[in-house]
Order: sequence, then C-alpha cells, then structure tokens
Amino acid sequence: MRVLAVETSTLSGGAALLDGELVVGEYVLDVRLTHSERLMAAIDRLLTDAGWTVGELEGLAVAVGPGSFTGLRVGLSTVKGLALALSIPIAAVPTLDAMAAMLPFAALPICPVLDARKGEVYASLYRWDGDGMRREWDYLAITPDDLSRRLDEPVIVLGDGADQIHSAHARRIRPPRRGPSPACVASLGHARLAMADTIPAADLVPIYLRPSEAELKRRGAPVR
Repeated sequence: MRVLAVETSTLSGGAALLDGELVVGEYVLDVRLTHSERLMAAIDRLLTDAGWTVGELEGLAVAVGPGSFTGLRVGLSTVKGLALALSIPIAAVPTLDAMAAMLPFAALPICPVLDARKGEVYASLYRWDGDGMRREWDYLAITPDDLSRRLDEPVIVLGDGADQIHSAHARRIRPPRRGPSPACVASLGHARLAMADTIPAADLVPIYLRPSEAELKRRGAPVR
C-alpha cells in the first residue's frame, strides 16, 4: 500500500511516503515557516522525487495531536481534502504515539513531551515489551513540575518540552527533535490502514486536550 503521511503538530513538521513497509521519502524542515506555506510544496516535492502521481496514493496517515492548534488544523485540512478528492482512507495517529515510536524497543520507558505553552506540556508514557509498544498513561496536559513528580523510575524524555522536565529520573536524548518523524506517522498509519482502522474525512478531528484561545474567547472565558 502506498501511503502519504502528514505531521504538523510542531514547527518541525513534514511529510513522508511509504510503499508497504519501506520509507520511500521523508521531508522535515525545522524552521519558523508556517505549515500552510510549505506543506503542499513538500508533498509535491516528495511525490515528484519518488516518481509517484497523487493518483497512485492508496491511503493517508496524519498526526492528530496533541500539538499546535494552528499546525494541526493545516495538516488535517490538507489530508481531508486529499481523501475526499482521491476517495482513499485516512488513519489518525496520535502525535505522542508517533514520538514514542521513534525509539523502538527501548529498554527504558519513553515519555514524549511537547510544549503546550501557558505553563503546561503535553505528555504520556510508553513502554516496549515483547508485544510491541504499550501506552501506560492517558494523554495529558500537565505542568512540567507535576510531570516531573510523576516520574518515579528512569525514563527517556524527548520532544520540544523535554528540557522543562527537572527530574533525577529524566534521561534525555541528543540531538533533540521537536516532534515525531513523519516516517513514524506513516508506519503507525500503515498498520492502522492494514487493519481497516480508519476514520471518515468528516469525522477527522484533532486531539486538543484543552480549548484553543479562540474557543475560550467565544465562551467568554479568561485566556491565561
């Protein structure tokens, strides 16, 4: 199955192409350009370099958050448009799952941490065993101090919020990455597509964990 994956949860976003289990190409650019400025150009470049046409795509995978509200809207809108135009299925991949998948069969638990701003981070905890990767916590929006207190054993922390975690149990990887590899989104998405674990374009929504500033303003709630 030929799959296009899109990852726009953080500034370090991009796209990847997968043919079966083979990563054919991946585009990542960690600069302060909006995804609306570069995502379609990245997809077009990947398809051209791979010698594929958009009509040859058989499935789509997209990181659905948590992460940047604006970035997620761009990525999901792009994937929805492609799915409707091409009549192909979509696999929704949680961003934190894709981050943990970057360290397959790690001996230590993995805690992906994304900066959620407003004094919080997004995080969860994963462990690899003989059956694969297992998530042990819910997806959390939590203060760095509270997350640090939850770590009670050596844990690998990664992501753009990892440096906010001050715990003797935190083990950081270098060099850091802001977010997941688009290729990991593609791999997890491919597995979901193979099991027909898909979602209609109309039902595709991000994992936000908390209201956006725009939603808080509509409600008349204070924005911190």
